[in-house]
Amino acid sequence: MATFNTEIESGFNILKSVNEGSKKSYVKKEIDASYIQFHFVTSGKATFIFNNGAYKMEVENGKYIVLYNPLKSLPINSVISEKSCIISILISIKKFHKLFSEDSNNIQFLKDENINQKYYYENKISNPIFLVLNEIKRYDIKSSTKNLFLKAKTYELFSHLYNRNRDLNVEQCPFLTNEENFKKIKKAKDIIIKNMANPPSLIELSEEINLSLKKLKEGFKKIYGKPVYQFLIEYKMELAKKLLSENDFNVNEVSLKLGYSTASHFITAFKNKYGLTPKNYKKNY
Repeated sequence: MATFNTEIESGFNILKSVNEGSKKSYVKKEIDASYIQFHFVTSGKATFIFNNGAYKMEVENGKYIVLYNPLKSLPINSVISEKSCIISILISIKKFHKLFSEDSNNIQFLKDENINQKYYYENKISNPIFLVLNEIKRYDIKSSTKNLFLKAKTYELFSHLYNRNRDLNVEQCPFLTNEENFKKIKKAKDIIIKNMANPPSLIELSEEINLSLKKLKEGFKKIYGKPVYQFLIEYKMELAKKLLSENDFNVNEVSLKLGYSTASHFITAFKNKYGLTPKNYKKNY
């Protein structure tokens, strides 16, 4: 279980909880009553526990909840199921209100008559929001521009959540408005990751997901920001870092797991990406 807590600024945090194991994990964090909480389950599921177990909210893959109670603290006490990822945004209600100061009466819990009322809300994660969450999830937490990037992405996420005119004013990608195409592109991503050692050709992939080659290429780049195989290469490099730093695998073993025909090809790719060899990376990290 890995939990990353980034303080963007005072009163504004992002928490990423990733459980890649085969057992449930637990996340606990004290949060006072001045905060509003957003919890997005991008894979797996999570259970949020309140009042010493008297009340539970189970949130499944593809859903999010918003929690705010100005009368009582709501500390995070969650059970993260195996193979799950949860991204949480914790922001003070004062700071959040400033973001929507001109439009606060169009947001239910910011209306004057509701400002001192508790607010619990659950809904599906829309496709545009999923894309933003995916960028947050994949971003390098060691980057020097981490806070700036995460702040910008959070504001983008809020704009999708609370833009009343988004259907009228935003020219949306057809792959985001067509749920069936979106699911097919996600399936394509899962297929190439599952078969990273011997990935299918683009033609084979398009046939397997029942989508034209043109739509596969265009849709994948729209949703994941990169062509299919570039995405796969970068995914393999990120996985390589994880395997080298968190396990006892040597360079040859990692190379085989990632599907490289020779260790030298893997070493070259890794060095081109990160500026040092896998062996040196393993020593230093």
